[in-house]
Formats: sequence, structure tokens, C-alpha cells
Amino acid sequence: MGVVHHSNYIRYFEVARNTMISEGGFPIEVCEKEYGVLIAIVSVDCHFKVPARMGDILTVSADIDSVPMAKLTVRQSVVNQRGEICAEGSVTLGFLNAKTFRPTRCPEPLAELFEQKLKQ
Repeated sequence: MGVVHHSNYIRYFEVARNTMISEGGFPIEVCEKEYGVLIAIVSVDCHFKVPARMGDILTVSADIDSVPMAKLTVRQSVVNQRGEICAEGSVTLGFLNAKTFRPTRCPEPLAELFEQKLKQ
């Protein structure tokens, strides 16, 4: 069909979220290894607008509206080189204690990273 399969948009969302966090100086691996906190996906909401086609150059964004406590919602979108929104949605992440798998607070350094991002 020449279009990107719908499941790939969730992967694009993931890459953008991980890049946002890593570029802020707090790779996800650090959250688990140094703070004992896992970041798990709680829900994904994705609305498809215009199909991305094979060969399109896509830009994927990840934005937040508030500093997280025990969960974080990230607004995301995929835009093609013509400026058309291919998909948009949100992903809710939960912070879990790595030993108990119970909800826990976002590690302070990561919360500070998000606070700085909101000020930009």
C-alpha cells in the first residue's frame, strides 16, 4: 500500500520520548539502575490523521504540560515533510518501584529535568 503501518507510530512516539529524556541528561537506564524506578507505559492514545508514506521524512515531537508525580503524560505528534500531522496522541507513563512494582514518585533529578523543559 505504500503507507507506514499504524503500529509504527507507537514506536516513533517511544523514540521521541526516550530522546527527550536522554538529551536532558537522564537516560531511562539511569532511572532504573541508580534510583530503582521503572518507567512503565500505562496507556497510549493515538489518532491517525494523514497516512505517512514510505520515503516520507517524519518529525516526531514529545511535549509535557506538568512536572510528574507518580505518573507523566506526554503529548506526541508525527508530522511529515509537508507539515501534515500524520498522527497525534498521548502516552501516560507510570513510575514504579523496581523491587515491588508499586507506584512511586518520579525521581527528583528527572522531575527537575521536566521542570526545566517546561520553563523553555
